[in-house]
Order: sequence, then structure tokens, then C-alpha cells
Amino acid sequence: MGDRLGSTSNSLLLNPVDTCNAYYSLSQDDNISLAPPSNVSTTVATNSTTNPTTSSTLCMFIDGRPIQQRYKLLTDGLMQVCRVPHARNIIEKIRFSRFLRRWEDHHLTLEHNDISSNTHEGYMDRPILYTSIEDICPWAKTKMIDSKYRFCIRIVTNECIYFFQVGTLYLRDQWFYSIQWKRNKLKFERTLRLANRPEILLKEMTHMIDFAMTIPIEDVEIHQFPLEIISEILQQQQFNLPRFVHENVIVSLAPLLEKNYPSPEICDFFTRHCRDSPRSQIVIEMFTPVVQRILKHNTDFGKYPRMRIFIQEYLHALNSQNDGLRVVQDFIKRIHGPTMICPFPRVLSNFVSVCLAAIYNFFEDRKNFRFEDKESYRAYEEEADSQLVCYTTMLQTMSTFDDWRPQLGLLLQSIPFPDEALTHDRFIEIFKNLVKNLVDDSRCEIHQTVLGIREGKEGWLEMFCLGSIACDDDGEMFSLILSNLLSRFSIASKSSIAHRV
Repeated sequence: MGDRLGSTSNSLLLNPVDTCNAYYSLSQDDNISLAPPSNVSTTVATNSTTNPTTSSTLCMFIDGRPIQQRYKLLTDGLMQVCRVPHARNIIEKIRFSRFLRRWEDHHLTLEHNDISSNTHEGYMDRPILYTSIEDICPWAKTKMIDSKYRFCIRIVTNECIYFFQVGTLYLRDQWFYSIQWKRNKLKFERTLRLANRPEILLKEMTHMIDFAMTIPIEDVEIHQFPLEIISEILQQQQFNLPRFVHENVIVSLAPLLEKNYPSPEICDFFTRHCRDSPRSQIVIEMFTPVVQRILKHNTDFGKYPRMRIFIQEYLHALNSQNDGLRVVQDFIKRIHGPTMICPFPRVLSNFVSVCLAAIYNFFEDRKNFRFEDKESYRAYEEEADSQLVCYTTMLQTMSTFDDWRPQLGLLLQSIPFPDEALTHDRFIEIFKNLVKNLVDDSRCEIHQTVLGIREGKEGWLEMFCLGSIACDDDGEMFSLILSNLLSRFSIASKSSIAHRV
């Protein structure tokens, strides 16, 4: 490449020193002014400014922290194009000199595999394949022929050199990073699909995620593409990857999942890890932020059933820790927050949905399991009962929060449990505490939730009535509910009479 036009330094690395040679700083009067970075030496700043192969991406310099300029992903647009063959001798260098070049206007499109023009003529009579690009970098105006445009991108292929010219610095950098993304996206896609060895697969996944997190492009595709391709790879090789690869993939995915939901395939991958290694530290450190994001923002587990299963297995993994019930209860308290009112209105309904589905599956699975001996049956019962206790205790813990109690009572007013649950001793023993929390509340709208949801429909009061399906204490719970309701009604009546007087 030494005899080709200009230098060919590699600009694929997104080095903050290279990509940010100018910063914005806020003065005391809140005016924004252009200033060099304080944490970069003068020599480095000078070199990065004068180097024609570095991008001049601007950064906001606020409170001592550089915030890099972000760009929208481009897929097409108008540009001026010049194509120069590689000069092999002095005569060709004179022939291809900048004084003899001409510029052509083209409407370029960044396709999946190449850069193409709508007209397919002139300098762009054939597309520029991403695989044929040897180097791409911003190019200084001083090296180009004079024209109305000022900012260029230089693309070196194995056949010739292309110059793309635009009118603004922002547009130049936007095109530069968009081409970089398309080029590397294709490279990662091909490499990951051809990788057979787990260590190579993990290495390429890590490189792809790092590239997606550092490139200054703001678009849904930037984060969705790594999730989609990793989901595809995990689905194909889910049983061929060793455990250390599982854990490293989870750690690598963490930055992407801070602002994105896991795909169904990734949920299956996480679910399998929770089942195989419930006491792994990865579950606590990496899955907790993902689960919190789902619980706070998800609206419909009916559309994402595998996401709900992942949360169920995560909660079961928490329950497998030392003093598991306390760990689960602490998790609920952290989700609710220290304030009297939870700032996330969807958390409760998502929690209840997860618990109800888990309790229903528990009793459905008991009908379908067949055991060869008593030992396997006993082991299954111990494991299953711990899950039932976990999810029922979660419902009880939710009833201890004043702001959640009205909605929780409404969600459970229709008695959304199978008959097997209402006759299960351990379930009823824990669930009674939830009903007590409802009737001990001073608000009338909560008291109404223990009654039937409509006329002719039985409520929790009737469920605990003597001789009913859930009564296992000779009507003691029924008497407690009734006495509390009557006492609250009496207090409310006296207060109303006093108010009238």
C-alpha cells in the first residue's frame, strides 16, 4: 500500500483521543464554547487534529466528563464521488493527480453487502463491496481538489480509491460511522455463523458487543442486531457450549440488556442457566438488573411467555440461596422502593402474573408426573413445595405494602387459583396472612375485595366459611374476617353519624 495514493492508517478503532479532537465546555454563565480537552496533552491534541485519517467527532465536555457526539444511522443520501485507480508508477501518479479529477453526483445507498448508486453509472457503475474495503477514513480538504464541498471520506479497495464528499463535518462523520457499522455488521455476522470453536465464538461476540456499545451511532438496529445474531447462535448451539462460555456470554450481554429486553432465545438461555446453576453468582449479579427492568416496564406476559418463565426461574434461583425466602422478600422490597408509593405502577401486576402462573403450573405438573418409587416422589414434593411456598409468600409480602394492597385485592378478588390450591394445607396457611392484611386495612374499598366480585359469585369470605373448600380451621378464619368487617363498619357508621351532627 506504500505506493498508493496517501497513507492508509487503520481507523476502525474508536479511540476517544482520535475521534474527539474538539470538545464543548460549559462556562459559568452556561454559555457553550469550543475548547480542547483538559485531560489530553497538547501534543496528542495537535496530532489528532492534523492527522487526516482521524474523525473530528465533537464531544460535550460537561462537569469534567466528555460526552461524545451521537449520529443517526444513515441508509442513503446524496454525495459527490470521485474514483482514482491505484497508481503503480510515476506516470500514473501524474495522470491520476488531483488536478485531473472530476466529481460526480450520486445517490448512494448502504445495502446489506455493499454501497451502491441508484444510477449504476460513472464512478459507481459497480457497487463497492464491504468485503473489498481495505481501509476507510476521513480525509483532509487540503488533499482534495477545490469544490463547493469541504469534507471527504476516503475508501481504499483492492482495485481503486473512492472519495466521498459532503458539505458539513457532521454529515461527513455521520456517513463515516454509518459505513463503519454496515461493514462491521456484515463481518461479525459472517464470522459468528462460521465459528465452530467456543472460544472463538465468545471472542467474536465480545468484540461485536464492544463495537456496538462504542460506535457513536444512535439507532435501534445498533443494539438489536447483536441480540438477534447472538439469539440465533445460542439457539443453534445451545447444547454444545461449555459452562464457562455460558457465563462469559451472559457477562458480555449485560451492557446490551441495560436498555433492551432479552429476546425469547436469550430468555431460554438465561432460564437454562438458572435451572442448571441456581446458586451461581452470575444469577445475582447479572440477571437482577435484567429482571428488574422487565418487571418495571413490561406490560403483557401473554405476548412474551418465555420472559415470564425466565423470571419464574430467576425467583426460584433466589429461593435456592441461603435463607432463600428472605432473599426473595428483600428483592420485592427493593423493587417497591423505600417510598410509601412504588414509582413503577406495572411492577405489582407483573409480580402477580408471575406468581399466579407459577402456582397454576405447580398443580398442573403434579397431575402429569408419574414416579417409579417413593424416593423420587418425595424429592419432587420437597422441590415443588419450596416453589409453592416461595410464590405464595411473595403474594403475602406484596400485601404488606399499603399502596399495593387495593390493586392486589382486586387482582385476587376473583379467586384465580385452582381447587387443588384451595385444599393445599401449606398454600392456605400462608394465604390466610394475605387475607388478614386485607381485612385489617382501614379502607372500605379493600374490604370489598374479600367479598364476591359480583352477585352469585363467591369471594374469600365464603371460601373460608365453615364447610367450604378452603376451611381447615372450623370457621376460625371466617369469624376473624367477619368480626373485622363488622368492627370497621361500626366505626365507619359512628364516624358518619358524628360528622352529620
